Amino acid sequence: MDSSPLRRAVFVDRDGTLNREIEGALASPEQLELVPHAAEALATLARAGFAIVVVTNQSAIAVGALDHERLARVHRALADELARQGATIDLFVACPHLDRDGLPPYRRACPCRKPKPGMLLDAAERLGLDLARSWLVGDALRDVAAGRAVGARTVLVATGKGEREHARALVEGGGAEFFVADLAQAARTIVAAEAGSVMASPTQGK
Repeated sequence: MDSSPLRRAVFVDRDGTLNREIEGALASPEQLELVPHAAEALATLARAGFAIVVVTNQSAIAVGALDHERLARVHRALADELARQGATIDLFVACPHLDRDGLPPYRRACPCRKPKPGMLLDAAERLGLDLARSWLVGDALRDVAAGRAVGARTVLVATGKGEREHARALVEGGGAEFFVADLAQAARTIVAAEAGSVMASPTQGK
């Protein structure tokens, strides 16, 4: 019986965290633009022993603005561009559903749409991940909630919706363990926290 420990992961939100968020759906590779130093950040995390898993709500499929084939092309282009810059994605997981506004068969309450943790649980089963030793990085409080639901540590980035979401968390609660400028600083914070040299702060890096 294999007694090796499960692997740690960093779950990374896509739009606003890994690549720049655009108005409407990111429907073609030509629209794709990585945030600065994204590949370097993912490579840093991989060298530290983390699996890299992209978890993304893609309700554009539910409303007919995107289909699975075009989403797959975007993810292939994203993986290829990151690979050219020395980074690797271990797994992409996407939720195409909407609770009420989507078109059949995507109009349904599902366990995978963040803030629910289904995508993280799916990735953990497929890759053999230790969720309690993992991290979630995103630009929205729904990302943070999904990470917390599985016991992962959480980082909110200021890119994308992050500044606005952090301000909301200061009023409503539900903020991340760390709030940092971007994915690059998130990677540095995670590595330092794993080494025991960073203390939790609601405004870490700001």
